[in-house]
Amino acid sequence: MELNLWVEFFEELQNVRGRSQNTIMAYRRDLELWIKFRQQNPTAPVINFYEYMKNENLSPRSQARVISSIRTYFRFCESKGIKSPELRELKPPKIKLSLPKSLTQEEFQRLFEACVVPDANKTSRNRLTLLLLYGLGCRVTELTGLNVNDFNPTDRWVKILGKGNKERLVPVTEKLAESLSYYLKEVRQHLIKDATPSLLINDRGNRPSRVDVWRWLDAWSSRAEFPETVNPHRFRHGCATALLEGGADLRSIQMLLGHASIQTTQVYTTVTAKSLNQTIDEHHPLSGVENDAAPSPSRKPELDSH
Repeated sequence: MELNLWVEFFEELQNVRGRSQNTIMAYRRDLELWIKFRQQNPTAPVINFYEYMKNENLSPRSQARVISSIRTYFRFCESKGIKSPELRELKPPKIKLSLPKSLTQEEFQRLFEACVVPDANKTSRNRLTLLLLYGLGCRVTELTGLNVNDFNPTDRWVKILGKGNKERLVPVTEKLAESLSYYLKEVRQHLIKDATPSLLINDRGNRPSRVDVWRWLDAWSSRAEFPETVNPHRFRHGCATALLEGGADLRSIQMLLGHASIQTTQVYTTVTAKSLNQTIDEHHPLSGVENDAAPSPSRKPELDSH
């Protein structure tokens, strides 16, 4: 079974919409799941696809992504004059909004100490990797895509190429700028083997891949005795949460992280509100005061006979 405009759709994703290779492959997997469903159930109503996804052990969030991919394809078909009634029938499932798990400063410090290796140059590279993840709040693919010329030491910013090939300038702290300058002047030349513009260099002397970063984090997390590997996205969440708690406005954080929609950034307001509630419960002056104005649940208030 082949879908209409299959080649044209993926050509538009890559050449017109500027989607990354990882994103394009995700679209392909999602559409292939739809094809598989239709091959096995050619006359089944569209609503059966939801049960099919459950049987494929897809989480509600994954199901929502699959539906979004298929709807994007059908919208493309309709833009080319091909009617797609499935577009109206496929609705994304409701998913419970999960709060991002942020990396704390204490956890970052543990990783910072655990990434030390016998080779001093690799230690500097490892520490810079952590500083960039936490300091820029960038995605791991954005990190591995950084080039030497993307860093402006005079104005202290880094140019990041984000989703859809959209560029953004992210200001860096003085500490991070100093670490970057030192790495570029004193360290990088000892790690590189082949000519490459890449800012970070892997153990083979080339541009690191996403797998390299995951492998590094896995080793450092184990050495720091974390129960599981610290996900690169936790640095991004930690950066955003710390900025919001420090007084940064949502629009600035949205621009920093490269979110297309402010709604994506707003999830951090829930995180900080939860943190604020906990802080108030623990440290507010009323926390230590016995409140006789409110009877305890186990004691019923006495009724006035008059």
